[in-house]
Amino acid sequence: MPVPASDPKPEYVRGPVKLRRGSIPQATTDQHLLDTRPSDSWTHTDPWRVLRIQAEFVEAFDTLSTLGPAVSVFGSARTDRSDPEYLSAMETGGKLADAGLAVITGGGPGIMEAVNRGACEANGVSVGLSIELPFEQFTNTWVDVGIDFRYFFVRKTCFVKYSEAFIVYPGGFGTLDEMFEALTLIQTQKITSFPVVLVGTQYWRGLVDWLRSAAAGSGKISDADWQYLHVTDDPAEAVQIVIDARAQHQPPAPEHLRAHETRGS
Repeated sequence: MPVPASDPKPEYVRGPVKLRRGSIPQATTDQHLLDTRPSDSWTHTDPWRVLRIQAEFVEAFDTLSTLGPAVSVFGSARTDRSDPEYLSAMETGGKLADAGLAVITGGGPGIMEAVNRGACEANGVSVGLSIELPFEQFTNTWVDVGIDFRYFFVRKTCFVKYSEAFIVYPGGFGTLDEMFEALTLIQTQKITSFPVVLVGTQYWRGLVDWLRSAAAGSGKISDADWQYLHVTDDPAEAVQIVIDARAQHQPPAPEHLRAHETRGS
């Protein structure tokens, strides 16, 4: 005999969410809104955080949407102004500006300041994407367009979305995080034609050798995964790698422009 269908369970629908049994709330959303006494505890709930996250995306996208071609440059906040790496990063910022590229950094001191300074002094566009931290954080004075973020992942999205390449100077966990994030997105084809240039052969040699011998050597990464990774000591070469990548992957002109060019020739 067919098994009789069980009685339908009571179901509570709240927008796209269906709730049954012990998950059915005892009060409606409107009741919470209208009956509950004022409290700031709701501003710390996950749904409210979603609105904050959305607001961060909207504000950042609106600010950066007209930025034009840009390159994100990363490196240690602890690099002293007298360090040769600081001077190199200044040169990189200046050369990027000379090439018509805006620079995007984390907005802080050290390498970030050097890149912003180099771009600013070369009359380029200097952007700083700062993050709220438990210790003192400030936006360096060479940033022309600054955005402060609460959430790392929103900030990281903007680094990638509005950049055509990453240039990476010696740095710590944060720098490595951004570098490997880009390499992962390249490997999984989430972003394409995106060079990652490491500046400082002595600093990066051990890591690159390990990736080549251990990771690639055991088949954990393929030869194709190295296509967009470059290592150099020369700021001019780092910038030229970016320029060459842009030239090789410019989108074709629309049909009506190509037809016009053909007639004109």
